[in-house]
Amino acid sequence: MINVMFFGRGGQGAVTASELLAKAVFKDNKFAQAFPSFGVERRGAPVQAFCKIDAQFIRSREQIYEPDYVIIFDPSLMEQVKVSKGCKIIVNSEKDYNTKNLFSVNATKIAIETLGVPIVNTSMLGAFCATKEVSLESMKDAIKDKFGKRA
Repeated sequence: MINVMFFGRGGQGAVTASELLAKAVFKDNKFAQAFPSFGVERRGAPVQAFCKIDAQFIRSREQIYEPDYVIIFDPSLMEQVKVSKGCKIIVNSEKDYNTKNLFSVNATKIAIETLGVPIVNTSMLGAFCATKEVSLESMKDAIKDKFGKRA
C-alpha cells in the first residue's frame, strides 16, 4: 500500500487534492481511500488530508502515521511534518530542495500563471504524477471531472 499525506493550510486545496488523487487512482484501475484530518479550523489554519493507494481493496480505515509521500502546499509548514526514513517529500517552494527524498516545485507560480490564483492543489498533483504512482492522463481526467470547463 502507498500512503500519501497532504499538508497545507485551509483554502489551499489539500482536501480536494486527496480526493482528486483517489479519483485518478480509480481511473488507473487501483483502489484508493481519501480522507481529511481537521477540526474547526478556518482558512489559513494547518490542514492534513490523506490518500491510500493499493492494487487490492483497502480495508483499513485508520489515519496514516508513516506516509510514503508527503505533499506540502505551504513551505512554512515543513518543520511541523514528521516523516519516517525513506519518505519522499514534495514541497511547494521557490527554493531548490531537490535531493534524494526532498523535491521542490514552484506550484504557486504555476497556479498564478495558469489560473490567476495561488491555489496550488492541481499543480502539486501534477508534480506527484512524476512518481508514477498515478498516471498523468488519469489525473487530468479526474481534474476535468471535478472542475469541468474550468479545468
